Amino acid sequence: MGPIMMDVLGASLTEEDKELLSHPLVGGLILFTRNFQSPEQLSELVKNIRLFAQKPLLIAVDHEGGRVQRFREGFSTIPAMGKLFDYANENIVAAQKLAKQSGALMALEVQGVGIDISFAPVLDINGISDVIGLRSFHQQPEIIKPLASAFIEGMHSVGMKATGKHFPGHGSVQADSHVDLPIDDRSYQEISSIDLLPFQQLISEGRVDALMPAHVIYPDVDDKSVGFSRIWLQDILREQLKFSGVIFSDDLSMEAASSIGGYVERSEAAQDAGCDMLLLCNNRSALINVIDNAKLQHNKISEQRVVNMLKQNDFSWSSMKEMPLWQELSQSNTQLLARVN
Repeated sequence: MGPIMMDVLGASLTEEDKELLSHPLVGGLILFTRNFQSPEQLSELVKNIRLFAQKPLLIAVDHEGGRVQRFREGFSTIPAMGKLFDYANENIVAAQKLAKQSGALMALEVQGVGIDISFAPVLDINGISDVIGLRSFHQQPEIIKPLASAFIEGMHSVGMKATGKHFPGHGSVQADSHVDLPIDDRSYQEISSIDLLPFQQLISEGRVDALMPAHVIYPDVDDKSVGFSRIWLQDILREQLKFSGVIFSDDLSMEAASSIGGYVERSEAAQDAGCDMLLLCNNRSALINVIDNAKLQHNKISEQRVVNMLKQNDFSWSSMKEMPLWQELSQSNTQLLARVN
């Protein structure tokens, strides 16, 4: 499995897609709304992706719930995580139950079309960031941790690995890293006492299987954004926090990544900093440029970490709908949405 996670252009594969999927540097693929027409079509697309890759391939999607849910028609509507505590009338035990149900339902349906993982949950605080907002479970770390833990428990209960994002926290800086370069001038002490807490606690408990760093610069720690920083990824995340799971780069086509240089420089810098898999999305020419020109390494340790993220079950969309567990979760979710809307 190579270190690149690519995307494909539409609801079916082009000849160029097929050729790129089989390239030795490609080890993963991320899907978007443009790839989706129906659960049945998506299942067929995923089968073809695996067929033409001719190797194990990690297939992912951003399907957190709320406004970040790539597949809609035919899928359950997963609530925004930031609403669960309110839906439970601020009862933490009831909110944990909702979070666990949401995590399990989301994971069942995503796996039901053949996808390995959803990049979830968001562990950022709901602070001043417009791009985070209700994607976060709450404003307070002491609420985020138990709700995120329950959501992950739901994912794990049906066989999906969890990816926490965006390490060490994107919620306290306003700029959107998709279109800008956020800079958070707070001290490391302040960051570690607030934003970093959910990550630190869930890592120490062995809950998170993977992490995605924020495209944010914290000058008190390093002049590079986190996904390109050996200080953040090696010294702090690996050494201090003892994290041993996968580190996914955030999308290297985002504006915040441009501070490092072109796509080749970004890819090499992210891998050198410690990212196990590099996301290159929504820019086909950049993907090809990196494949042709970047000096990327096949790292056996990274490959084994990524292999551990692959789903272990093999059920279809139709067989999933016959599962008593899915039926129970789907009914509970429908009742919740009817009650609050």
